[in-house]
Amino acid sequence: MKYMIMLYGSQQDYDVQAGKQNDKPSWSAEDIRKMVEHMTSINKDLAESGELVDAQGLAAPALTRRVQFKDGAPVVTDGPYAETTEVIAGFWIVDVSGIDRATEIAARVTLCPGPGGTIGEPSPVDIRPIGEAPSPDDV
Repeated sequence: MKYMIMLYGSQQDYDVQAGKQNDKPSWSAEDIRKMVEHMTSINKDLAESGELVDAQGLAAPALTRRVQFKDGAPVVTDGPYAETTEVIAGFWIVDVSGIDRATEIAARVTLCPGPGGTIGEPSPVDIRPIGEAPSPDDV
C-alpha cells in the first residue's frame, strides 16, 4: 500500500537554513550537509528496498502561490498561507507492506540532525495512506 510521509517546516525554518537570522537557531553549512546526508541515506535505503516511489523537498512557503475562486473568478495570492505557520516542507511516497513499516520510516525521518548536529525536538511527521482513485469505468 502506498503512503505519503509528510515533513513540516515554517518560513522561519527556511530562512535560518538560508542564513537569515530569526528566533530559531542558525544553521551552518555543515548542519545543512548533515541534514542532506540524513535525507539522502533514507532515500537510498528506500530505493534499495524497492519501497521508494518518490521523495521531494519543497521550496520555501514564501514562494507559494494560492489560487482560489471568488465571485466566479480566480483570485491569486502570493506568500505563505494566510492562517498557517507550518507547511509541508518535503515528502516521501512509499509503497510498503503497511502502516507499521511507514511508521518506522517516519520515525527515522524525525531523527534528522539540526543546528549543531543535534537531533533536538523532532519536527512532526504525518503518514497518510494514498487512496486508489476509481476508474471512470467503475463510476
